[in-house]
Amino acid sequence: MEGVELLETLCSIRAASGDERKMKAFLLDHILRNQDNWKNKPEIFYGDDFQDCIVLVFGCPRAAVFAHMDSIGFTARYKNQLVKIGAPHIQSGIILVGEDRHGEIECELQLDEDRTISCLFDREIDRGTNLTFMPDWRETEDAVQCCYMDNRLGVWTALEICKTLEDGIIVFSCWEEHGGGSVPYLAKFIHEKYQIRKALISDITWVTDGVPAGNGTVISLRDSGLPRRSFVEQIIQLAKKSGAKFQLEVEGSGGSDGNELQKQPYPIDWCFIGPPEENVHTPDEKVRKSDITENLKLYRYLMQKL
Repeated sequence: MEGVELLETLCSIRAASGDERKMKAFLLDHILRNQDNWKNKPEIFYGDDFQDCIVLVFGCPRAAVFAHMDSIGFTARYKNQLVKIGAPHIQSGIILVGEDRHGEIECELQLDEDRTISCLFDREIDRGTNLTFMPDWRETEDAVQCCYMDNRLGVWTALEICKTLEDGIIVFSCWEEHGGGSVPYLAKFIHEKYQIRKALISDITWVTDGVPAGNGTVISLRDSGLPRRSFVEQIIQLAKKSGAKFQLEVEGSGGSDGNELQKQPYPIDWCFIGPPEENVHTPDEKVRKSDITENLKLYRYLMQKL
């Protein structure tokens, strides 16, 4: 699989929800260093009006791709107690990493009998310090595995789309894992400035009894959010013509930037598309390479045709 080194790097960057600064800096550097080699050079929007988000505009855009750059994690409280960021998997023995004013931190998560979450470390960690899973990159012929495939793989897909995109918008959003917050002003910007009415959500879904690994990427008919059916059916018809291998998902829980898009006062249709992963929200998230390849193939086709 081409570009796997970039994916490994993305998975190693600490960027829990609300503290996406390092990911923003990395993405801006990557974009500025590589944009001259892309088919089209984008207009780049970032800064105070976008907080830690980034918007790339290519040509005359008709549709947008949203990819959230944040991850789940923990915040140190008092006496090394931890508060969850998003919904991380909790299990004693998981190694967490971070940094406070005293230096680098590598500690062990502990779940007490009363369900209190804390960490074992040789000193008290500064309150407010964010901790994330320690990266452990594993790659086989068939799969890649590490913490934070959700959603560094969605970000990786968006960066790969940039290489060949002629007309479209790529949005790197924040806070998705902890309830969102950036999509409202991002939706306002792309709709009012570019009249965008169509969006694809580049994220990760779950392997389930109806969505196995290795059967292609996933088009979600619904989760906790309910996208407009006519738009989803348009996506499915295009997917059939793309030649990409895909499967359909129906869930009653889970969500994405699409849920927040639907709540905004703009007529923006959305559809969640992404490969299925095992061991969701753990340090061991695993995705098949074939599903990643089919996902990118479908995204490139859709961004040409929408």
